[in-house]
Amino acid sequence: MSILKYMKGKIIWVIWLFPLLTSFIAPKVGFSETPVFLDGEKLTFRIHYGFITGGEVNITANKTWLNGQEVFHTVLAGKTTGLIDKLYKVNDVYESFFDPATNLPDKAIRNIREGSYRYYDEVEFNREGMYVTSQRNGKVSVPKNTLDMASVMYYVRRLDLSRLSENDIISLDTYFGDSLFPFYIVYKGKETISISSGKYKCFKFVPIVEPGRVFENNDDMTIWFSDDENKIPVSIKFNILVGSFKCDLAKFENLKYPSTAKIK
Repeated sequence: MSILKYMKGKIIWVIWLFPLLTSFIAPKVGFSETPVFLDGEKLTFRIHYGFITGGEVNITANKTWLNGQEVFHTVLAGKTTGLIDKLYKVNDVYESFFDPATNLPDKAIRNIREGSYRYYDEVEFNREGMYVTSQRNGKVSVPKNTLDMASVMYYVRRLDLSRLSENDIISLDTYFGDSLFPFYIVYKGKETISISSGKYKCFKFVPIVEPGRVFENNDDMTIWFSDDENKIPVSIKFNILVGSFKCDLAKFENLKYPSTAKIK
């Protein structure tokens, strides 16, 4: 029962942090001119605390139209499941509408439902004017290539990660939580990992996090991307003050390329 006590309220950090875990850009790494993902791609993840499965994250990408332009509409939806859902219900949704050519967002939506807490915001990006307009916070100046939380994973997947050297530090500016949110991550080389859905060859990264509120050390988070042309997130592990969480890939659908990173 002590595990369940710690899980209550902590599962929201997994869902809230999931998009942050995939947010970075390498300035000197090549960028694919065409998306490495298809219209209709879907990734499903399970969130685990020890032997308890406490949540699910679904990430989808579909083409649509916004202001007369074709865009990718990505949705990252995280929710609690099972016993954890009885203790503290979470249903968070992050949406992004981004340019297929540049992967830069035109609009982002954040819809948070955690227990009795509610948060909703829509943000529009003006890259030429170098500002965003938020329903909650008005006009905010940002760098030209600022991303939102739901588009960053698709941006990094278009980077040539094979050109990175171990311990390279890469950074990105994102707009999140009513303000500009800078993020840094360290490349740690290649690694083969085993999760419940199989064994995968991966690129390994360690984001630099702020210790104190949730994390004990600034390197308590690790993320693995598949070492193939898809570069999908495979597993995320992080240690917080009450224990260790994992978010593992459970299923993928409609990948553009064969999943050669998965070892049969």
